Amino acid sequence: MSLLKQRIQDDMKSAMKAGDKRRLGVIRLVLAAIKQREVDERIELDDTQILAVLDKMVKQRRDSIEQYTKADRKDLAEQEAFEVGLCQEYLPEALSEDELIALVDRAVAATGATSMKDMGKVMGQIKPKAQGRADMGAVSKLVKQRLSG
Repeated sequence: MSLLKQRIQDDMKSAMKAGDKRRLGVIRLVLAAIKQREVDERIELDDTQILAVLDKMVKQRRDSIEQYTKADRKDLAEQEAFEVGLCQEYLPEALSEDELIALVDRAVAATGATSMKDMGKVMGQIKPKAQGRADMGAVSKLVKQRLSG
């Protein structure tokens, strides 16, 4: 079993013992998402794949926060923000703006990218290194800026 999955399961047990229902509910959502992917693909996920699941959950919740805020549903937005915070506890530390720019520059140099046609190659280089550590939408914008001039 992956170390990350074991950590999440241990946190679930701690939340149960502490009677922290809100935290327990979110941890169960995380474990359910991991289990769903394992069942669908008939594999046991490793830490990298679990990070991808967590990253996707964070992205979905950020989108939900935006929608709830527009609809003036602060209660739902706060719950989603709580879920984002809990999911981020399991993600590695986020890359700083400078680290992200350096990563993009190295990927562009490594692939020899010169135009927007090479965007896929550059993103392919960056994604494994930035997964769970950066908003891939923001990374995409940086790559577009770098390749367009």
